[in-house]
Amino acid sequence: MNIKPEIEAQIAKLEEKYKNSGQDLSSYLDGLLYEKYLTYWDYIHLDTLLSLQIPRTHFPDEEIFIMYHQITELYFKLIIHEQKQLIDDKVQKAEFLITKIERINNYYKILINSFNVMINGMDRSQFLKYRMALLPASGFQSAQFRMIEIYSTPLYNLLPQKAKEEFTPDAPLEVLYENIYWKKGAVDTKTNEKTLTLKQFEYRYTPRFMRIANEVKGSTIYEKFLHLPREVKNNPLLISAMKELDVNANVNWNLMHMGAAYKHLSKAEQTIDATGGTNWKDYLPPSFQKIIFFPEIWSETEKADWGKQWVEHMFNPQTN
Repeated sequence: MNIKPEIEAQIAKLEEKYKNSGQDLSSYLDGLLYEKYLTYWDYIHLDTLLSLQIPRTHFPDEEIFIMYHQITELYFKLIIHEQKQLIDDKVQKAEFLITKIERINNYYKILINSFNVMINGMDRSQFLKYRMALLPASGFQSAQFRMIEIYSTPLYNLLPQKAKEEFTPDAPLEVLYENIYWKKGAVDTKTNEKTLTLKQFEYRYTPRFMRIANEVKGSTIYEKFLHLPREVKNNPLLISAMKELDVNANVNWNLMHMGAAYKHLSKAEQTIDATGGTNWKDYLPPSFQKIIFFPEIWSETEKADWGKQWVEHMFNPQTN
């Protein structure tokens, strides 16, 4: 039997690859021979994926609510996948950085553009009923979204404006984390105590958040940007991509949630509490928190007006 030269070359490469594994190439070829053909549904674990929607009520639209949040978490995982590559990068080439940040922006655009599913794709009367079976769970408890923030910028940039006046960027990470902006969004407005939603979230994820914060201290995406060579740092395409990311993550994404909250939780003069007791009217508006991942790339005027026009549109739609 004649073996083609290219096949012989591939066999030689395989022998080289496996020679130090403790098994010869013949054993690995046996495994390949006995292995079943791969199918699409097995590769992506389709049956498992489609079995993960388990409603707690009989309302049909609850399944939409579950699936949309699961899809969102998968996109968050994609964002973190790109962020880790940016943080690990040692080459500092503008093309690589722009490509990765544009990928993140594409993921955010998909999420933002698809959020109409949450605004107009569910029956409001059903939502107001099945949501009561979800207490105290809340989308506030998305750990991956918090990880995205920690990978993006130092904890100091995640403080609310008042807290930034009390602390310095070199304050201990534990102190900065305890005063991070989103914790203020899960405090009982009557008692000023942490809600059960926040207590559960802190207990489950604080060790992981602190481990990540320590791992990326000095090497968040923003800090990596600050230490780039001047010609890379000043690349207009890179700055444009970073600005778009800042707005997508800290303005547009929040405002889509505000749109859903206004649609489902506000009616006439009455505002319904969010699940978990989160005070969404104080927590979601970008101009209230002014969270900016990459402050150096924005002018003082831009930072002062952060999210203002969009929030004015949300609160006073009749004036727009």
